Amino acid sequence: MSIAQRLTAAINRTTNHLLAERSKDGIWEGELSSSALSTATAVSALAVFRNGLQASEAKVSELNCGLSDIGEISELIDRGVTWIAAHQNSDGGFGDTTLSYSNIATSMLVVAALELAGKSGEYQSLIERANKFIDSRGRVDGLRDRYGKDKTFAVPILTNAAIAGLVDWNDVSPLPFELACFPQSLYRFLKMPVVSYAIPALVAIGQARFFHKKPWNPISRIIRTLAVKKSLRVLERMQPDSGGYLEAIPLTSFVVMSLASIERADHPVTCNGIRFISGSVRSDGSWPIDTNLATWNTSLSINALSKCPSGLQTVDCLEWLLNCQHATRHPFTGAAPGGWGWSNLSGAVPDCDDTPGALIALSEISKKCEMSTEDRRQLEASIAPGIEWMLGLQNRDKGWPTFCRGWGKLPFDRSGSDLTAHVLRALAAWQSKVPKSRLTRTLNSSFKYLENTQHANGYWLPLWFGNQDDPNEENPIYGTSKVLLAYSDWGKENDEVAKRGLQWLVEQQNPNGGWGSSVASQDKQIDDESTATAITLSYMESSVEETALAVEAIVATDKGHKYKGIIEKGLLWLLDTVEKDTWTNPSPIGFYFAKLWYYERLYPMIFTVSALGNCQNLFSESSEHAQL
Repeated sequence: MSIAQRLTAAINRTTNHLLAERSKDGIWEGELSSSALSTATAVSALAVFRNGLQASEAKVSELNCGLSDIGEISELIDRGVTWIAAHQNSDGGFGDTTLSYSNIATSMLVVAALELAGKSGEYQSLIERANKFIDSRGRVDGLRDRYGKDKTFAVPILTNAAIAGLVDWNDVSPLPFELACFPQSLYRFLKMPVVSYAIPALVAIGQARFFHKKPWNPISRIIRTLAVKKSLRVLERMQPDSGGYLEAIPLTSFVVMSLASIERADHPVTCNGIRFISGSVRSDGSWPIDTNLATWNTSLSINALSKCPSGLQTVDCLEWLLNCQHATRHPFTGAAPGGWGWSNLSGAVPDCDDTPGALIALSEISKKCEMSTEDRRQLEASIAPGIEWMLGLQNRDKGWPTFCRGWGKLPFDRSGSDLTAHVLRALAAWQSKVPKSRLTRTLNSSFKYLENTQHANGYWLPLWFGNQDDPNEENPIYGTSKVLLAYSDWGKENDEVAKRGLQWLVEQQNPNGGWGSSVASQDKQIDDESTATAITLSYMESSVEETALAVEAIVATDKGHKYKGIIEKGLLWLLDTVEKDTWTNPSPIGFYFAKLWYYERLYPMIFTVSALGNCQNLFSESSEHAQL
């Protein structure tokens, strides 16, 4: 069978499979990986909540927490503990997902959860092995080293451990929760490393630290005492209808356990958080890091299907996607109307990856789907505020951040090459909607940003995706692929910057034809034979996600087909996975907040469909192809 014939069969198969993944609403909700870290934090929150209610003799049934009695809480705790115990790695530690390597953060959270749940005796052997792993990674100092200057996750983890009695409260940095009482605009004016994402944790954890360990300075004591009630009202105002801050189980759990530990188990924020946690548990007793990525997955799926024949003919989710656009100023970040978040749920926040993704999807629907005059009017009406919201987020370094303009102190306001590239692709799709002079200025400045952030070897690093086999947990395959697509969309594939990026990406192909885990072989010194063997084995690893991304980017950028042989080899690897039914196997390439790994069940499917669709012109029946 020829490559063209295999490709046609694979496109039909993968397209139909992806279309079948839609929910009854016609969208792609997907499924985030279960997480030992999320499950541990949820167990801790439920346990501290239970203990707090028992101490206060409050009746569960009278609280708006989604649970009827203490027994229900205990059942959730027991199921979570059982799931955790079944997923300890061979080295004694715990990873974020079932496919992840052990890390000190998740391992410490697991030990704290078992202690708070009253399970330390029952799981003594597990805890001993976990503690041995934690000690080997430096315990408190090792945790701080993992996160560096970013305290937005190290402090919550240490707080969890302190509540469990495993570390001293002196190890928990005091947080200035009184800052939450001031307008968000003040943070930016003073250039303080405080962003909206961190405010719920800032308030709840700050108050827990203040409660358990009062500052010696009497002025600080007075200021924080006066700020307690007012900052709690900020928490109430920022909490979404679902009860889950950012729809994120870890963040919500840290808030819940902190408040419950300071005699506020019956506070509305605590109870609403418990309602979210109890409603987010999976049938196996685990929790994911977030509820879902429905908007993100739907946009990506539409954009992937648009590359395939008849891929969008049955797509009918325009109204749903338009309704995901935020029409009012967001209470969490203060973001102006016009953007899209990662989900249609109340805890989602507009950001500069989902917004361009949605804009590109709407462009594809506009071009390839039949719609009524009214639908087209509504679609067109959504574009201008979406573009304006997106353009308004450009940072001073001329790149684009995730949530808000800032000064680069934290990942949330830091420009990313992948985000910037995505914005450029959205502008390419809707360039007629931007005044020419403004468009020219934006293009010049943002491509200059990409040039400035290109590494000497030719690659770009993304902000929100990683590779656990990389020594720095970075994923230049993802970053470079996404940037090259932006250069291609704007017809700039002959720029020297793009050529260097393409050359680098081509050189990363593994001997088996795929991509993934290859940077270690270039940037890490090989000092001995054992290390060399390990790196060689790592180099041989390929993932569906990274291979699909690389193939799509090379096809798009290599307009002269200089690398057709490289593309063919990568395509054959993908076709082989489709024919062997391994193309749906996910890899943990996703980074959530603070180095929290995840995988998304739909990613390999979406990326494969997009890559195969982009290959069809190059390997059509009419083109010259090899017989296998």
